[in-house]
Amino acid sequence: MMDRVSGVCRFGGVMSAVRTRTGRSKRRLTGQNHLPEDLPEPPRRGLGAILVLVCILVYHNCLYCGFVFDDISAIKENRDLRPQTPISNIFLNDFWGTPIHKEQSHKSYRPLTVLTFRWNYAIHGLQPAGYHLVNLLLHALVSLLYYRVCAMFLPEFASFVAAILFAVHPIHTEAVTGVVGRAEMLSSLFFLAALIFYARAAQRRRCTDWRYVVACSACIGVAMLCKEQGITVTGVCLVYEIFVAQKRRNGQLPRWCWPWDLWSKGSGWWCAAGEGVRRFSTVFCASLALLIARVQVMGAQLPVFTRFDNPAGASPPPAKYLTFAYLPALNAWLLALPEALCCDWTMGTVALLKSWRDPRNLATLSLLVCLLAATIHALRKRSTALSMGLVLLVAPFLPSSNLFFPVGFVVAERVLYIPSMGWCMLVAHGWRLLAKKRAKLAASALIFLLLAFSAKTYMRNWDWKTEYSIFASGLKVNRNNAKLYNNVGHALEAEGKYAEALEFFNTAVSVQPDDVGAHINVGRTYNHLGRYQEAEDAYVRAKSLLPKAKPGESYQARIAPNHLNVFLNLANLISKNATRLEEADMLYRQAISMRADYTQAYINRGDILIKLNRTKEAQEVYERALLYDSGNPDIYYNLGVVLLEQGKPSQALAYLDKALELEPEHEQALLNSAILLQELGAADLRHLARQRLLKLLDKDATNERVHFNLGMVCMDEGDAECAERWFRAAVHLKPDFRSALFNLALLLADRRRPLEAAPFLKQLVRHHPDHVKALVLLGDIYINSVKDLDAAESCYRRILELEPDNVQALHNLCVVAVERGKLAVAEECLTRAAALAPHEHYIQRHLAVVRARRQAATGAPANKTPPNHAAAATATTEVRARWNYIPQQPPDPHETDDAS
Repeated sequence: MMDRVSGVCRFGGVMSAVRTRTGRSKRRLTGQNHLPEDLPEPPRRGLGAILVLVCILVYHNCLYCGFVFDDISAIKENRDLRPQTPISNIFLNDFWGTPIHKEQSHKSYRPLTVLTFRWNYAIHGLQPAGYHLVNLLLHALVSLLYYRVCAMFLPEFASFVAAILFAVHPIHTEAVTGVVGRAEMLSSLFFLAALIFYARAAQRRRCTDWRYVVACSACIGVAMLCKEQGITVTGVCLVYEIFVAQKRRNGQLPRWCWPWDLWSKGSGWWCAAGEGVRRFSTVFCASLALLIARVQVMGAQLPVFTRFDNPAGASPPPAKYLTFAYLPALNAWLLALPEALCCDWTMGTVALLKSWRDPRNLATLSLLVCLLAATIHALRKRSTALSMGLVLLVAPFLPSSNLFFPVGFVVAERVLYIPSMGWCMLVAHGWRLLAKKRAKLAASALIFLLLAFSAKTYMRNWDWKTEYSIFASGLKVNRNNAKLYNNVGHALEAEGKYAEALEFFNTAVSVQPDDVGAHINVGRTYNHLGRYQEAEDAYVRAKSLLPKAKPGESYQARIAPNHLNVFLNLANLISKNATRLEEADMLYRQAISMRADYTQAYINRGDILIKLNRTKEAQEVYERALLYDSGNPDIYYNLGVVLLEQGKPSQALAYLDKALELEPEHEQALLNSAILLQELGAADLRHLARQRLLKLLDKDATNERVHFNLGMVCMDEGDAECAERWFRAAVHLKPDFRSALFNLALLLADRRRPLEAAPFLKQLVRHHPDHVKALVLLGDIYINSVKDLDAAESCYRRILELEPDNVQALHNLCVVAVERGKLAVAEECLTRAAALAPHEHYIQRHLAVVRARRQAATGAPANKTPPNHAAAATATTEVRARWNYIPQQPPDPHETDDAS
C-alpha cells in the first residue's frame, strides 16, 4: 500500500523520498518503467568513425613489425597454436604453453587469448602481419566501446576527448604492437562490456533486468579467461552501483555524506538500495566462484619468480615495502608523461628504496595525497565522472601492484592498458572544466597533447619492428638492466654477429655480476667463436653462482630453470672431447638431481650415452623423461634414434612417426624418418619418404641434405635423370658435400659419362683428401678414359698411404704398370696383391695375363710345344682398373658432417 505524505512515498512502512530535479515531489507508480533523465545520450557515429580512423593512422605501421620479446615464447615456440595439438591443451596449459600444474609455469591462465592466436595460426601460420592486424582492430574496437562507456559519465565531446586520448596514448604501444598484448585488449573488451551490461541492469528504478546481470557475469568470466585482471570490473561495478545508480535514485540526499550516515539518520536509502544490493551480490558471487575456479586451475600455488624478475620481492623490509609503494607512483608518471618507455623494467631498472630518506618516497606520498584528495572531492561533489575515473584507474592496477602478491615484473607498460582508461577519463573531465573557463587554452592544450601522443606512438611502434630495435631502444632509456644487454646480444647472436654480441654479454656481466644467464651467454658466444677454454671458464663461473642446496629446502623453488642450462652448455662443450664424455654425463646427472623434471637434461644425457655406446641406458633415460613430458616430440625422436642404433628400424620408425604426430614440422624427424622409409625399400614407403622430404624443402629450400636424399629416392626408383638433378642441387648448395659429390660422380660414371664425373671427383678429393672410394673411382677414370697414367698412379699411391693394405688400390697400381709396359713390375705387384687377397679371382686372372704376356715377350722356341690357345687368349685379355662400389648409406642422424 502506498500513502502520500508530504511528498514522501511509503513502501511497506519504510519512508523513501522521491523528488524531481526542481526539488518538488513527483508521484511515481510502483512497477512503472523509468529511464533516468540524467543518463547521457549515446555517442554519435561520426565521432566513432573518426576514432577508428585515428587508431588506424597511428598504429598502421605496426603491421610491418615482426615477432619480438615475449611473442617468441607465446607464439613461435608455443605448440598449443599448432593444429595437430588437441585444442583442449589450451585449457590445461598456461599462456606460454607450459602445463599449468608444473612448478615452472607462470600460472598465467588465458586460454581464450591463446585460442585467438591459434585461429591466426590456422589462417596464415607464422606471418606476423596477420597477428598485428587483429591487434589493431581490437584496439579500435576497445576505443569505440570505451567511448560508449565514457558517454555514461561525461558529455558527448568530453567523452570523445577521453576516447581519442586513449586511442593514441603511447603507453599502449606494448599492448597493441606487441602481439602478446592482445590479452590486455581482449580482457578490456569484455571488461567494458560487463560494465555496460551492469549499467543496463541498473537502469530501472525498482527492479533489475536480470538478463543484463547474467550477461555482465558472463563477460566477467570471459574477460578473466582472456587475462586475470578482467575480474577487477567487479569492483568497478560496485562503485558504479553506489555512486551512480544509487545517486540517480536518491536525489534528495545531502550534497555529500558517507553511506553509513544514511543508516544512522534512519533514511530509507537502504530500502531503495535493496535491489542494488541483490543485483551486485549476484555479480559478486559469480565473480567469487570464478576466482575460486581460477585458483583451483593453478593448483592453489603462486608462480615462482627469481630476484632478477622482481628484485623488490626478494628484498628484506623496509626496502621491499618502500619499493612496492613507490611503483604505483612510477606507473602514474608513465601515464602522465610517457616519454621514457622501455620494454623491460626488471633487474636493476628501478633501484630499490632502501630507507625512508630516499627522495623517491615523496613521489609515493604525493600520489597517495592526490588519490585521497580526489576521492574526497568526488564524494563531496558527488561527481560520477571523477568517481568512475578513479576506480578505473586504481582497481584494474591492483593485481599487478605487488601489494597483495608478488608478480614477475617490476613495471609492465601493457598492464596499464585498462588503468589508462581511468586516467583518460580524469583528464577529459578536467579538460571539460577548463574549457568552461578558458576555451582557447583548453583547445590548444588538447591539440598539442594529441599531436605529441600520436607522434610518440607512431615512432614507438617502429621500435617493435625487430628484436634488436626493441632492446636497443630500451638501452637508450635504461643502462642498469643487464637483461636488456643480454637481449641485444641475443639479437646479434641470431644474426651471426658473435663478436658484437660478446661485447653486450660482457657488459651485462659488468652491470649485474651475479647474473647467471649473462655468464652463460658469454660462454656460449666464446664457443661460437671457437675460444673453447674461455667458454669453459665462463660456464664454470656461471655454475659457481647457482644457489647452494640447503637441508630441508626444495632446491627447485630457489633456482630459475633456465639457469640450469649452464650444465647443458658446459657438458655439450666438454663432450666435444671424446675422452671427457663421462664428465659430461656427470654434469647432466647433476642437473637432473637438482630438477627431476628437467627434460632437456634427459635428452642431452641420452645423446652422450649413445656416444658411449650405452644405448640401452640411453633408452631408459628417454623413457624416464616421458614421465615428465609425454608431449615432447624431441624425446620420441631421440628414442627413435636409439632404436636405430640398436638395429630396430621398425620400432624406430614408430617413435619417429609419433614425434611427427606431435609436431608435424619437426625437421629432424621428417628427415631421418624419410631416410629410414627409403632404406626399408617398399615402393609405397618411398612415396611417403618423398612427401616428407618435399615438405622439408618447402620449409627450407637451402637444405642440401634434403636435396641429396631426394636424389637417393630417385636412385632407388631407377630415375637417373631425377637423381642427377637433385644431386647437382645439393652440390650447388654445399660444394664440399661428400655424399652428394661422390654419388653424383658415381651416377655419371655408371651412365658412361666419366669425363663429366671427373670434375666432381676432383672437387671431392680437394675438400676431402682421405676419401678412398673417390680416389679409386678417379684413378679408374684417369686410366680408362683420360689415359693419364701419372694422375692415376698419384691417386692409388695416396690411397696406399692412407690404407697400406688396400687391395683394390694396389691392384690398380699394378694395372698402371701394365699400361706402361712394365710387366716385371706389374707381376711383382700383382703377386703381392694376390698374397693379400688370395680369394680374389680377378687378381689371379690378371696375374696369369701378365705372366702370359711376359712369356710371349721372351719369344718361346718354335715347334717345340704345341700352341696353347688358352694362354693366347689370356694374353689378349685386357687388364682394366677395378673398383668395388659400396652402396651409399643414409647419413647417421647423429652426424653433423655428412660422410659417405
